[in-house]
Amino acid sequence: MSATAAIQRVVREHHGWVLARLVRSVRDLTLAEDSLQLALEAALVQWPRDGVPDQPRAWLVRTARRRAIDELRHRTMRREKEREIEWLEALRQDERGAPSEAADVPDDMLRLLFTCCHPALAREAQVALTLRAIAGLETEEIARAFLVPVPTMAQRLVRAKKKIERAGIPYRVPGRSELDERLESVLAVLYLVFNEGYAASAGAELVRRDLCTVAIRWTRELVELLPEAPEAFGLLALMRLQDSRRDTRADAEGDLVLLEDQDRSAWDRQAIAEGIALVRHALRMGPPGPYALQAAIAAVHAEAPTPEATDWVQLVGLYDVLLQVVPSPVVALNRAVAVAFAHGFEVGLAAMDGLHEELSRYHLFHAARADLLRRLERSSDARAAYERALELCQNESERRFLTRRLSAL
Repeated sequence: MSATAAIQRVVREHHGWVLARLVRSVRDLTLAEDSLQLALEAALVQWPRDGVPDQPRAWLVRTARRRAIDELRHRTMRREKEREIEWLEALRQDERGAPSEAADVPDDMLRLLFTCCHPALAREAQVALTLRAIAGLETEEIARAFLVPVPTMAQRLVRAKKKIERAGIPYRVPGRSELDERLESVLAVLYLVFNEGYAASAGAELVRRDLCTVAIRWTRELVELLPEAPEAFGLLALMRLQDSRRDTRADAEGDLVLLEDQDRSAWDRQAIAEGIALVRHALRMGPPGPYALQAAIAAVHAEAPTPEATDWVQLVGLYDVLLQVVPSPVVALNRAVAVAFAHGFEVGLAAMDGLHEELSRYHLFHAARADLLRRLERSSDARAAYERALELCQNESERRFLTRRLSAL
């Protein structure tokens, strides 16, 4: 492996680990990121010449920590700040102690993850900061994923880090009394990242594999760090079950393929088996939360050998429970689809039409209505619904699918 490839692998796989260790030492996210960047630049010079170290991420931690010591020393020379003198002494002690590479990794990772997802930050800032700090994505990659200009995303990241500093947001794992509330925010961020990867809201690609991979990797880390959190297991189960179908969700031209038309023999059976085991574990741990219930719904689809074998009655029951936990119009829309296949298209359409006011600007609502109207051979109404879905849809793959359906009418 070349030095450049080794650096890229370390950044992708261990960026969060290295940064978490640095933040624990320097207690300043911006200083930790700057120091890590300097360490990466040093690696680009030294590794091709001297060879890649046996423990590259430990090398990065040591090098970045020394850069942070230099920076804090310069700061204290310019202005005698008591807090920075304390940081400098703590860093020197850390350097002399030379902790092992595996020491306190779970605590470090949890501190950084909960800091990035602190409720004082706006949700879009939480997502951006998590992708930058935890996943190691470059600002350009994050901007491209969410279709905003690079300067906009850069400013979003800067504002988020400044807010952490100004508000004195603590770099710590929340106490037991607030853990459930804070964990909900962390899971929501990971879910948003996965969803944007699984079904890109806009752009040319239907599936962003890089975002799916990032979300699954860090949800798996969270499960290992918090083995008593059932919703973490539920979210990982949901991701694995949904991701098991990603290679069949688009055809060779990148166009959308509906669930009923997908080649089920090409689904990832290992991912499905893991997802089913995870959701069963989550359901055994206590009352089901929204992620565990969604995973149970995904499991019903995954276990059906053919579309006709899908247990739609069971799906309606699961959606009924999910609606009690999450009274969302989108959940109600999905329930209406299940009702249509369990009890008849007219019944499903009636349930769907009751959601028009809340979902009038949601393209999937109009696409779902159009599909039921098409099946009921109400071509004129179906055509109008497809046209409205096309007006609202921003994903090019989905637009091509809707256009084909419209033309077929």
